[in-house]
Amino acid sequence: MRRTSGRAVLAYLVALVTVAPLLWLLLSAFRPESQLYDLGWPAELTLANVAYVLTEVPFLRYLANSAFVAVTVTVIALFLHSMAAYALARLSFRGRGFAFASVVATLLISLPVILVPLFIVVRGLGMVDTYAGLIVPGLFNAFGIFLLRQFYLGVPRELEEAAHLDGCGHWRIYWHVVLPLSRPMLAALAVLFFLANWNSFLWPLAVAQDESLRVVQVGIASLQGQYASKQHYVLAAAMLAALPTILVFLFGQRWLVASLKTSGLR
Repeated sequence: MRRTSGRAVLAYLVALVTVAPLLWLLLSAFRPESQLYDLGWPAELTLANVAYVLTEVPFLRYLANSAFVAVTVTVIALFLHSMAAYALARLSFRGRGFAFASVVATLLISLPVILVPLFIVVRGLGMVDTYAGLIVPGLFNAFGIFLLRQFYLGVPRELEEAAHLDGCGHWRIYWHVVLPLSRPMLAALAVLFFLANWNSFLWPLAVAQDESLRVVQVGIASLQGQYASKQHYVLAAAMLAALPTILVFLFGQRWLVASLKTSGLR
């Protein structure tokens, strides 16, 4: 009993340490400029910081750009990744093992390594300063293909055999049998993909110089340079950018935890 209580106390302490920066950010976003660096509770709270960011800075446009890019990449990537994962898990074809190994190998390559050649390719395709340039390079995610493949390997083959007996081809089996079974996994990956694309900074900074195409993270970086002496505006913008990610995570955390339990990772 005492051991269980100790673990509970430790868990609460870890949770408090994890959440404390978010609480400080939330409180600082409503502090007056004169009390920004005070450690105690502010004498008053104000909405002026948030109002300034929403009215005097095109921050709503930044939020809309991030939402559009993140949602579009998430929807298209889930569709493409689920098809690729089904092929790698269930279809027998020459070179399947090599194809899967090649996909997994891309996890070893970080974005800064391929940033310059990727930009050259995107520029050659005429996608610089376009939504396509922000969206297309983010569609491929080897982790999503790997996780879905591991899940599909655990789907009973009897379901596919029964569908074959009913005259279903691979496409109908994928669409009517495999895809409905993978809804929890797809929901978990949707959370991960959305958060990753919402928080992306390096690639949007490189490919989009047009201010109307700025995503929220690049917009906050521009505020840090423009309002270096007025950090209360920057903190208010950071708070507004963090709210959607927190809501998406809270909404999808149960699918995220469930996916890690059923993905077949060992």
